[in-house]
Amino acid sequence: MKQSFLENSKIRLKKIVTENRLEDTPVMVLVKTLTPEEAIGEPGRRDYPIILGKERMVEATFLGTRAHAFTDSPGEFIGSLGEIINFPLSSNKGRAIYTATLNAVLKHLNLLEKTIHCRDEDPENCAREIASHLLERWGNVTVGLIGMNPAIAERLVQTFGVNHVRITDLNQQNITSTKFGVTIWDGNTMIEKLVRHSEVILITGTTLVNGTFDSIMELIQIYGKNYLIYGVSGSGVCQLMGLKRICPYGRNS
Repeated sequence: MKQSFLENSKIRLKKIVTENRLEDTPVMVLVKTLTPEEAIGEPGRRDYPIILGKERMVEATFLGTRAHAFTDSPGEFIGSLGEIINFPLSSNKGRAIYTATLNAVLKHLNLLEKTIHCRDEDPENCAREIASHLLERWGNVTVGLIGMNPAIAERLVQTFGVNHVRITDLNQQNITSTKFGVTIWDGNTMIEKLVRHSEVILITGTTLVNGTFDSIMELIQIYGKNYLIYGVSGSGVCQLMGLKRICPYGRNS
């Protein structure tokens, strides 16, 4: 059976931990859930999933270095790095704790940057920069957005036009609704249609936490589409697995 990107990243993390002689270090990894204000401050718009209560941010601290990951199943954990490396990746909660910790460990070892979510007005600036980057790199293409980030969705529509943006989401309250002129498709059943009908796919890193990432990447490879993974959640996995990432306003502290 083919191993997931997350499982493969764990293999690579184990090697890094061994090389840096951290396996026997009596360190404690603290993972906690942040409030919306702690996570993203006070952005002008109030329709982000974390503010609406659909997602939460978990924060891992490793030897004083912090990192974040989004999830709809937050949980808290205190334990050793060895426990994290052997952590089961069969649940959203487990994957969130692992990815946040992976991000913190790589950041502590100076192998990764931008592991802290941007705050206040930066999410709006991030959306503007992502849309501009896509336009500059690929031209006036059709963009598929996996994960309904409202700031990014709105900016994509403004940049590429309502007929050149496709969006999927897993939140049942969003599915079949219209946002910025675009009908939101069901992320459980419409991913293949989105990939087929888009030239560039923009994927939330939260897909690594909710367990949908591997099937998405398989479709992207089958149809030969360009892609970028956005946000802080998938930063460590992207670094270890050579995946393409964009996170203009992620922070280091």
